[in-house]
Amino acid sequence: MKIKVGVIFGGDSVEHEISIITAVQAMQYLDKEKYEVIPIYIDKERNWYTSEELKKMDTFKDMELLKSTLPKVCLTKKDNEFVLMKTKGLFNKVLNSIDIAFPIVHGKGVEDGSLAGYLDTLGIPYVGPNMLGASIGQDKVVQKQILQMEGIPVPNYVWFYESDYLTRKEEILSKINKLGYPVIVKPARLGSSIGINYVKKARDIESALEEAFTYDEKVIVEETIENLLEVDCAVYGNHELMETSFIGEMMTKNDFLTFEDKYLNGKSKKVSSLKTSSKTSTNGFKIPAKFDKKLETEIYDYSKRAFRALNLKGVTRFDFLINSLTKQVYLNEPNTIPGCLAFFFFTPKDISYKQLLDTLITLSIKDYKEEKKKISNFESNVLSTYNGSKGSKGKMSF
Repeated sequence: MKIKVGVIFGGDSVEHEISIITAVQAMQYLDKEKYEVIPIYIDKERNWYTSEELKKMDTFKDMELLKSTLPKVCLTKKDNEFVLMKTKGLFNKVLNSIDIAFPIVHGKGVEDGSLAGYLDTLGIPYVGPNMLGASIGQDKVVQKQILQMEGIPVPNYVWFYESDYLTRKEEILSKINKLGYPVIVKPARLGSSIGINYVKKARDIESALEEAFTYDEKVIVEETIENLLEVDCAVYGNHELMETSFIGEMMTKNDFLTFEDKYLNGKSKKVSSLKTSSKTSTNGFKIPAKFDKKLETEIYDYSKRAFRALNLKGVTRFDFLINSLTKQVYLNEPNTIPGCLAFFFFTPKDISYKQLLDTLITLSIKDYKEEKKKISNFESNVLSTYNGSKGSKGKMSF
């Protein structure tokens, strides 16, 4: 019997379209002899849909038609099964069921632990980081604080909320000045290089901060690394078993790897144009990159240590910054559900996309079975001794 894999994608996120691309591509590569693929799409209004039509990129050319023709569903548990229940109409109807969820989502509101938390509540096995790992992986400030505690070097940075900036503007600008220009301004909890600005002069910092605040109330400003070389390393597995990819060197003419570099072959286009494509550019990377052995070993070590420290599972791509003269390595940030699931980092190691997907699902099922062995609740009669309104101010009596 085939394992029914519910691939969940979309969501209320600025990276919505990238999620569609990654998910449709992954569904094409899943082993059809072993898995039955069930698409589950979340639109920008947070409605859930399922249909075989969601496996095709053409379905997403007309979003309004999609919403009017495909059935809305909710994922819930019924009779020890995880079912997709039709929500429109007089009667609820089970349209399908799944054995394991495979979230392929990007960005705030889905990748940040929100979806993982919901799946945890249902008790369904799923691929990728749990709620803690996902939320840490989305917050560029918290992850840097943890990495620093683990002795993994990160660029110097300043972070603050929008309310801090409004009330202590001069103090915050002074801290940014101490980093030294140029600096990188980022929304703290976004990905895909959206809302990021490379600021060369102090006179431009305020406009860059204002743009970042349109995406997130929390902002981070980082120092730039001189003689910059940007490289990536992907890791898949769990805290026990980790496999690293080859290291990839970022190839860009810009001051940092942009959204266009990652997804549009370096061309400046609107995000909406992604709806008609099922391919994601890998032109932004040279894989494998060539390094001296010491530097290569250091990157692999930091990748594995960060994977464990940040409570990650599934597949993560780590972005590194290197001063090519001093050879100092800095871990910039993780991508906990990377575009294309970073499969092209593993293909030079003779690990195909199909094999990668199969391994991720197999490991997740194994982790789920191990977790089920742990005690999660106690049989107790605490409520039988609760006095309610008869007790002293509603306090419990034992």
